[in-house]
Amino acid sequence: MDTNTLVEILLVEDSPTDAELTITTLKENHLANHLVWVKDGAEALDFIFVRGAYTGRDMEKPPKVILLDLRLPKVDGMEVLQILKSDENTMKIPVVVLTSSKEEMDVAKSYQLGANSYISKPVEFDEFARKVKELGLYWLLVNQPPAL
Repeated sequence: MDTNTLVEILLVEDSPTDAELTITTLKENHLANHLVWVKDGAEALDFIFVRGAYTGRDMEKPPKVILLDLRLPKVDGMEVLQILKSDENTMKIPVVVLTSSKEEMDVAKSYQLGANSYISKPVEFDEFARKVKELGLYWLLVNQPPAL
């Protein structure tokens, strides 16, 4: 995909299985026309801040929403969230934490750092697909974001 076009969803997920399920569900519901999947926190930061492999990307075209796993290699999701929400150029980008963690400490810290939503990944396939569909519909079609 040409990362200079509008990216609606940045999926930050290290599990190929979870990423494939998320992407498939969004595509089936026509919500993944402009999706970029990155596999770790460092790559996510490179994408957002137009570094490394993403130097040619237009920083004026941020994703409409970031789906962020917490347990990531290189730079974990909490650190990615903290960096995004503490930078005035990226703080308004909606970040949905989509993780297998149901720990209250992770939920509280995610919101404290500025997460816009926290969703625990269901273990059951159909329930996972339903949640991904609902979050895609809400964040891409229902939600009215601020001008970035």
